[in-house]
Amino acid sequence: MIDKIKEHISKVEGFSSDNPSEIEAFRIEYLGKKGFLNQFFAEFKNVPNEEKKDFGQAINTLKNAATEKVTLLKESLEGKQEEKGKYGDLTRPSEPIQIGSRHPISIVKNQIIEIFSNIGFNVSEGPEIEDDWHNFTALNLPEYHPARDMQDTFFIQTDPSDILLRTHTSSVQVRYMEENKPPIRTISPGRVFRNEAISARSHCIFHQVEGLYIDKDVSFADLKQTLLYFTKQLFGKSKIRLRPSYFPFTEPSAEVDIYWGLETETDYRITKGTGWLEIMGCGMVDPNVLKNCGIDPTEYSGFAFGMGIERIAMLLYQIGDIRMFYENDVRFLKQFKSAL
Repeated sequence: MIDKIKEHISKVEGFSSDNPSEIEAFRIEYLGKKGFLNQFFAEFKNVPNEEKKDFGQAINTLKNAATEKVTLLKESLEGKQEEKGKYGDLTRPSEPIQIGSRHPISIVKNQIIEIFSNIGFNVSEGPEIEDDWHNFTALNLPEYHPARDMQDTFFIQTDPSDILLRTHTSSVQVRYMEENKPPIRTISPGRVFRNEAISARSHCIFHQVEGLYIDKDVSFADLKQTLLYFTKQLFGKSKIRLRPSYFPFTEPSAEVDIYWGLETETDYRITKGTGWLEIMGCGMVDPNVLKNCGIDPTEYSGFAFGMGIERIAMLLYQIGDIRMFYENDVRFLKQFKSAL
């Protein structure tokens, strides 16, 4: 009988499985009510007295071996199930990674930066929260100047009370002129803020790119040729016109139009039947602005220009509502692909 128990001990020690049903069947076979252990315990009374000690030790060895084997196999099985639940089926193909799209504002901004970078303009940036000097006064807009009413400003009620959200990136140009000596050739892209009603054509938050070129003997002809190069590169249009206008920080000043054409019904609609589209403002830097920034206006001259990125993007992509840029609708954003 002891030899039979030893055979079962060897069988228990050699058993292995990762199948839950087989492990449970093994447990019942040895540790169940009708299992081998209970059968051997039932035979204990029939064993001669001189063999009871060895017989009892053999049964306990079988019991411990069976119990340890079942525990070990179940722990191993639970570990595998936990790993599978955590990581899933590791043999499955991975989920495809969707590549995002750039925002149309970023695409157009990067295109503009690249065009001007090709002719020597660097990029300058500045704070969105500005003071009155850099946003207005240094740009020939002293306190109570009526031209300040052209820009409805978000003032921040702090001490001092002349802190505001910048209304244009011209403030970056002022800071750049204060910190750098001519020749200066820079563009300033960035977000600006104006207290305007939100509609399909206007928003209280928008983006600008403003350019500045300061050097000796800079003329209006240099400005015109720079803008002509830009419109050819961005729009593929080779015909522009400059209409007299007014900006406090440039003199003379002009609005820049490109000839869009009248080839389609859309051309008639967006140009109101004229074929011309306004895209930016520009002019020669006012001598007072140069003086305020520590540059001698008798030695240096320069030109400046500025455009709204949203307006350019709306023209390029034929977007009819500026609010779509800010609603973060994935269906809208997925339409734009660019390497820039």
